[in-house]
This record gives sequence, C-alpha cells and structure tokens, in this order.
Amino acid sequence: MRIVKVGRIKIGGGNPFCLIAGPCVIEGTKSTFEVAEDLKSMTGKLKIPFIFKSSYDKANRSSLHSYRGPGLKKGLKILFDLKQKLEIPVLSDVHCREDVEQVSEVLDVIQIPAFLCRQTDLILKAGLTGKVINVKKGQFLPPQAVKNIIEKVVSTGNKNILITERGVSFGYNNLVSDFRALPIMRKFGYPVVFDATHSVQYPAGDSLSSSGASEFVPYLARAAVAVGCDALFLEVHKNPKRAFCDGPNMMALQDLPRLLKVVKEIDDLIKKDEREQ
Repeated sequence: MRIVKVGRIKIGGGNPFCLIAGPCVIEGTKSTFEVAEDLKSMTGKLKIPFIFKSSYDKANRSSLHSYRGPGLKKGLKILFDLKQKLEIPVLSDVHCREDVEQVSEVLDVIQIPAFLCRQTDLILKAGLTGKVINVKKGQFLPPQAVKNIIEKVVSTGNKNILITERGVSFGYNNLVSDFRALPIMRKFGYPVVFDATHSVQYPAGDSLSSSGASEFVPYLARAAVAVGCDALFLEVHKNPKRAFCDGPNMMALQDLPRLLKVVKEIDDLIKKDEREQ
C-alpha cells in the first residue's frame, strides 16, 4: 500500500491510524480554536497522529436556510491561523472548482464531498494542486467504483490519495455500513479512512435537515479499526445539541478520549497481526 504523507504524518502501509477530527463547520474563531486545542492535547497524550477538520462552507445543506459557515475568505483565514499557531495540519471540503486554487494555499488535505465524488472536473482540478486529496465515496457507489475515482486523481500526476467510506444508502433516510468495503478499497493500494459520524446520519431525516444516531459512533469506529482502516474521521463538538450543523451525528468532545484509547489498542493489535502475516 502507498504511504501518504501529510506533513510529518504517515498514513497507510502499516502505520498507526490517524485521527481526522473537528466540528462539522466553522462556527467562529474562538470555538474552533478551543476544539482544535482539546483535540491536539488528547491525541498528543495518546500519541495518535491528528489532522484537524472543519468546513468553511457547507454547500450541500438540506435547506436554503441552514447555516453554511463563514465562507471562503474568512474560513480559510481561521484555518490558516489555527494551522500556524497550533502547528497541526488542516482539512476542509471543496465544493466548486473556483475555490481549489485558494484552498490549496492553506489546506494540507483537500476533501471532495461524497455527493461530488464523480465530478470529474472538480477532482482533476484538486488533483493538479499536488495536495493530498481525500475523496469521500458517495453513498450511492459500490466500493469497486472507487478504482475509477483513483484513476482520475492519478491522471493528474498526483498519487497523494485517501479514500473515505461513509456508509451506503439504505432506503430514503438511512445509511448502513458494509465493512467489506474497507478491505475491497484498500486493495486498490491507497489508504482508506472510515467516517464513523456521517455513517450514523439519517440524510434529510428531519425534513429541513439531516438527523442521526450518534450513540452508534463508538461501535462503528471500533468495528472499522478492527476490520482494518488507516484513519478515522470523526466530527466532534463541545455541545452537539447546540451545533450549527450535523449535531445529531456528532460525538461530544468529552466522550472522545475513552473511544480513542480503545481504538488505539485495537489498531495496535490489528497492525501487529498484519505485520506477522
């Protein structure tokens, strides 16, 4: 498997799992820094590689009236300042080609949202930056289709690729996790991320917004690491009930240390077993 480097972090190839985490969307400078500082502290104590994630613009909200974020200019400024002051890599979503050039000057990882994973022009534009590209596999795609996505990025000369599994559509407002997808996608030779928070989402389950069942996040996270993944993607918030976006499927920050300790132990065991095979 190819090892993808994000700064000093090595993802894949038997390296310890990396945590990609943060609030769904940037709600303000102070709150974003507070969450990032807490995440850096807890992952530092457990020696878990960490990439901070938050969105400057959630263009795929269910309702026209839903909060989308501070926007490109202000959002990137917050992420840039956070990256510099806390010395941690940052990731955010990109929804349109016009944003790619500007975000590439700040982000360490450019993320392609699940609903846009087949948007060839966006993927090619992102790939040409040479940055690490994390593509979320759409809820509507089988894991075998990821090969086509990888080929699009590779065609730009960029092999810094991560693929994220985030559940499969099961009816109109539900998702299920098929853990066979993780080894299937890993066979394509690139690190695979498991998104344990969006996998418990009920898309548009509340008519004007998505709902979810965050109580199942720890179960899916433990299962994914046991099956074998190279990184975990978790959206977290100090008070999910007051979050501006995706509160019902986000983890409470205070519950994260316990989960990370368990998944680290599982990951150590699985990686040891893989090395001995």
